[in-house]
Amino acid sequence: MIAPARDVHIIGVGSCTPDRVLTNKDLEQIVDTSDEWITTRTGIKERRIADPNTPASALATEAARRALKDAGIDGTEIDQIIVGTVTGDRPFPSTACLVQDRLGAKKAYAFDISAACSGFLYALSLARTQVASGAAETVLVIGVETLSKIVDWTDRNTCVLFGDASGAVVLRSTGQPGGILSTKLHSDGALTNLLEMPGGGSLHPASHETVDKRLHYIRMSGNDVFKYAVRAMESVACEALEAAGLKPEELDLLVPHQANYRIIDATARRLGLPMEKVFVNLDRYGNTSSASIPLALDEAKRQGRLKPGSLVEMVTFGGGFTWAAAVVRW
Repeated sequence: MIAPARDVHIIGVGSCTPDRVLTNKDLEQIVDTSDEWITTRTGIKERRIADPNTPASALATEAARRALKDAGIDGTEIDQIIVGTVTGDRPFPSTACLVQDRLGAKKAYAFDISAACSGFLYALSLARTQVASGAAETVLVIGVETLSKIVDWTDRNTCVLFGDASGAVVLRSTGQPGGILSTKLHSDGALTNLLEMPGGGSLHPASHETVDKRLHYIRMSGNDVFKYAVRAMESVACEALEAAGLKPEELDLLVPHQANYRIIDATARRLGLPMEKVFVNLDRYGNTSSASIPLALDEAKRQGRLKPGSLVEMVTFGGGFTWAAAVVRW
């Protein structure tokens, strides 16, 4: 990617999670599993679940409001809204347009990105180019998922993994050094069958048959996803650092996609980073797909782990397959 003409900083962060907590003990009453089985294999202890009447747009809007408040601005100042999600309110219009209306962001143009767990970093990279080029002054980037609505609660291998959440950041040029130093994005469409939701699109439109075959739920080949995820996350993390002229040992904090503790641990070890430099909240939220990184950023900031001058890297992997990384001088 060509070096941006202007600096691009994250000037505000916010997140939103549903109130309902679903613990591993709760799941023992739903499927054939146990707290020990889930914790050992994933590191997850609990996750948040949206109620049936709470759509993705509601979580996204609240996270956005909190990010705007953190930035000290309001919706009228936003030029662009990008939402990363695979569980939007409906196929169209975009969830971003619904958020735009609720924020009163009348001058903003809005759209969604579908890149599964990489959706937030894909959106962040695109937003960066808009601000850097001067095409937009202020951009709102949101990652939101209500994965509980597409989880097969009879499949113990997948239903224990996912949760609902939203996170948002506000981007703007400040004229100061630092900000987003590099982004790198990748995909491999040959691996789509390893992590997908087959039904609901033009290939398998909704019908009695697709419902009976349970095609409207997440399907995943866990062992294969694990192998690809670790290699891809290490590779793209190093690639983004190299693009920024930096090395892993210079990082103050690694914020990885929160999918599985074993993947996080393996990625950190391959980068030569101690776990003290890795942010983990997987145990409390599970895999929230495109929401996981902005949710983690917000928590890291509130915990004082993101300070002015901190060197932070975000890295992710998701269905598509897609994978991405971004390096930021906070």
